[in-house]
Amino acid sequence: MSESLVLACPQCLALNRVATERLNDNPSCGKCSSAMLPEAPLELTSANYEALVVRSELPIVIDFWASWCGPCKTMGPIFNGVAAEMGTRMRFAKIDTEAQQALAGRFGIRSIPTLMVMKKGQELARQAGVMQAGQLKQWLAPHTV
Repeated sequence: MSESLVLACPQCLALNRVATERLNDNPSCGKCSSAMLPEAPLELTSANYEALVVRSELPIVIDFWASWCGPCKTMGPIFNGVAAEMGTRMRFAKIDTEAQQALAGRFGIRSIPTLMVMKKGQELARQAGVMQAGQLKQWLAPHTV
């Protein structure tokens, strides 16, 4: 029997079981037919955090950022590019620290950009500052499925 992971749909938040060997096949939600692993990073809010981070079993890397932050503007396109490339081995998401102050405060975010890798709601790694694409991929490699 193949290994599978539970993933929450980014649109309707329904939980779906997906075989790990099917992650590259652009799986869709069984309830609403939306893509389970879109190429663009997800926007995390207090409303969808529980389903997308805690109840989902695929590791997720979160970019804590703000629109006024110069380094965040530099990191954004790098993060988006790596998300498009690696988005079937882990989820990519962003938390706007201005709009989601409670989530940022929950993790003690003191500087931005800060990247955090989580799995089932547990923090696995954290890194503050801008990284180039190669550095980011290398940092994420131990956490992918």
